[in-house]
Amino acid sequence: MPTVQIDKLLETVVKEKCSDLHIVFGQPPVVRLGGRMVRLETKTLDAEDCVALMKSITPERNQQELQEIGGTDFGFAFGSKARFRVAVFKQRGKISMVLRRIPNEFLTFEQLGLPSVIRDLITRPRGLFLVTGPTGSGKTTSLASMINFMNDNVDHHIITLEDPIEYYHDHKKCTINQREIGVDVPTFPEALKRALRMDPDVILVGEMRDLETIEAAITAAETGHIVFGTLHTTGAQGTVDRIIDVFPTNQQEQIRTQLSTAIIGVLSQALLPKKPKGLVAAYELLVVTPAIANLIREGKSYRINSSIQTGKKYGMQLLDDALFNLWKSGMCEEPEVVVRAVNPGELQAKINQAKRGLLGDDDDDSMEAEDF
Repeated sequence: MPTVQIDKLLETVVKEKCSDLHIVFGQPPVVRLGGRMVRLETKTLDAEDCVALMKSITPERNQQELQEIGGTDFGFAFGSKARFRVAVFKQRGKISMVLRRIPNEFLTFEQLGLPSVIRDLITRPRGLFLVTGPTGSGKTTSLASMINFMNDNVDHHIITLEDPIEYYHDHKKCTINQREIGVDVPTFPEALKRALRMDPDVILVGEMRDLETIEAAITAAETGHIVFGTLHTTGAQGTVDRIIDVFPTNQQEQIRTQLSTAIIGVLSQALLPKKPKGLVAAYELLVVTPAIANLIREGKSYRINSSIQTGKKYGMQLLDDALFNLWKSGMCEEPEVVVRAVNPGELQAKINQAKRGLLGDDDDDSMEAEDF
């Protein structure tokens, strides 16, 4: 049988704008297109095909890591067409791969449908801005767009700490140093500690997964830097709680105080299939006003959601309201919006009411977002 070539597969992924490519033995290659898994019309892969495909793109260092611990991640460029983030791993003793496409072009805030108030937040002199959401919700793309916006508009020194590096940034108005965890520097806490000695204006922390990293990021934001961080939480309220819960009880009060002065905003996002095809993002945005900083300091984070609801004039919006509007405008199917809601039951009830014509026009705000 003819061999399957990685270049042909990647060509298809780029041409069709697939988000991911899955290589698993026992079935043909599978792509994720518009959120759905689609099998390609090629031969079923056997174990040898998977090994050959893996070896054709995996650096020596990563092949060694795969042997030692059963998995490895890396980024690589497919010519000038796209970059890919690759996860290679073993399952049932055989090699599998998932390749995530990272587009080469940066999307604008308008194309992503990002709330415009973010421009003002990220050009402040200091503060912690968090981008949150489940894996594959487009956090990396939103952050790359924000870094690119700064690069076009302000003269900053930006340091990114990533695992692995996804979007590559050129130096435009900014000087940008991108450090890859595991290649340029061993860990996030180490990278953050060093970054503060490099005269940064902006630090992007790819993942805030442990106490040490979170603590360092908050401190960096307090001392006069813009710090971008990501977490796998849903909703602004849950994000604030998650950060504080990482710390031992006896430190939580102090962290609440520090966080309340450092944090400037939380963008929480979900990505969903759009009718008839493509993807669209729904955003929740918390802009930290003095009143909200107070709620964080006093441990009253349970009141954040109602503050977002009354904070529309600051550009704030709840995720569930954004999801409702995507359904109402006919962009997305009902099950797709409900399953991504923070409170699925409440959103379902609201949709049912709307169907029966019980909601007034002031209960919704339409939001738009283009394909990406």
